[in-house]
Amino acid sequence: MKTCDVVVNVKNDKDARPIALLVQTASQFDSKVYIDSEDKHVNAKSIMGMMTLTLINGSKVTVSADGDDEEEACERMQEFLTSK
Repeated sequence: MKTCDVVVNVKNDKDARPIALLVQTASQFDSKVYIDSEDKHVNAKSIMGMMTLTLINGSKVTVSADGDDEEEACERMQEFLTSK
C-alpha cells in the first residue's frame, strides 16, 4: 500500500466538477484508491462518497492506493489535488 499526504489546491474548489474529475482519475487505476479527510475514509472511485468530503483549498488529506499500479495512482491523485 502506498500513501501520500496532500494539501488540496485545486481550481474551482467550491464546484462539484473537480470531484467528478477526481473520481474519473481514480477510476483509471486497478488499485483500490481511498482519500482520508478529517474522520472520513472514502473510496475515491465513488462519486457519492467523494461528495461527502470537504476538499477546499488548504485542507489536508491522505491518499492511499493498494494494488499493482498503486505508485502511479497515488502520484496522479496527488498531482490532481495540487494542480491549480
